[in-house]
This record gives sequence, structure tokens and C-alpha cells, in this order.
Amino acid sequence: MTKTETQTEQFDPLRDVMLAQSSRPPELGNVDLHSLTPFQRALLVLDGTVTKFIEAYTLEPLDIVRLDQATQVLPEDHHWLAAPKGTEVGLRQVLIRSKISLTAYAYAVSLLVFERLPDRVRYGIEIQGEGIGRLLNDSELETRREVLWYGQEHRQDLPEIVQRSAGSDFISRTYRIISKGQPIALINEKFPRALAKRPVSD
Repeated sequence: MTKTETQTEQFDPLRDVMLAQSSRPPELGNVDLHSLTPFQRALLVLDGTVTKFIEAYTLEPLDIVRLDQATQVLPEDHHWLAAPKGTEVGLRQVLIRSKISLTAYAYAVSLLVFERLPDRVRYGIEIQGEGIGRLLNDSELETRREVLWYGQEHRQDLPEIVQRSAGSDFISRTYRIISKGQPIALINEKFPRALAKRPVSD
């Protein structure tokens, strides 16, 4: 193997993107980036709206299928949300899939600090079930994203519709959205590993 090939194999373009890779949950395994498609690698580093990126890449309109949504109170201080025990948060699970082919592209679990969200964003999330990224863009709220960690995982405890349409093996990443110096959401996105085994678009 040449020196150039060795350097290419060791190069990790995600190293300076993930701000807390050393804090990733223990159930996440290492990812061989060379085994992923360019599409999947882009999903891991993306700091914009995931649904719009997938639509542009696949030329398919997407559905955001709300699987569950509940309001709860934090049982303890939450480090990544910078929120104290007793803070009211929303827990939301959605499946992002194609309206045409029904291909499942992502399963996302979000934890949102409602008191830090504009009323119209909270309404869109709670009542209309819209995508968080699009709602924030439409609200013109200034935000930034911090991608925290990524890894691969095997899960068999997910909602039946996710298991059926996306399988059990995922590439996972977690990021938070910050506005006015405070985290407003912590989002985990799981992308089906099976997408690496077939072309995403023609």
C-alpha cells in the first residue's frame, strides 16, 4: 500500500465536525466510512435541513410520519440541553420516508425545550406535525447546529413500522439546535444501513 493510500484510509473528515464523539452512548459502534455511500456520509455531516437535502438528492417528495409525541418533565438536569430538572420538554418520534416509493430514509427522535421555542414553531410541532427544520426556517429564527457524535447500531426495540420499513441496522448521529445561546432541541437521527447496499437514485 502506498503512502497516499494509507493517508486516505486514515483520513477522517468527521473528526473536526463531531464536537463530543468521546461522549457517544456505549451502544454505538465504530463506522467504517469507506463502507458508506457518499449520500450517507453527507447525511452525517449535514448542518442544514435533512428532509430538503434528501428531496434534492433523490428527487422524491418526503412524508414526515409522526409516530409518537408526548410532553414530559425532565427527571434530572440535562447536560446537552442545558436544562434543569423539572423543565417541560416534548419528546417526538418521526419516520421520514418517500411519498412515492415509501423508502424509509430516517427515523428521528427529538427532545425539545418548549419554553425556548416561538409559539408558531411549537404549534407547528404539536398540532400540525411538521418537520422541525422547515418550521425553524419558516419562522426566521436564527439557529445553529452542533453535531455531537455518530456511530452504528443494531436496534430491535423500535416501533414496528420503523422495523418493517428500515430494518434493524442504522448509522446514527445526534446533534443539537441552538438559538440565542441556548439549546432548543436535541435530535437523534438513524439512517438505515441498508441504503448503502443499493443506489438511492437513478
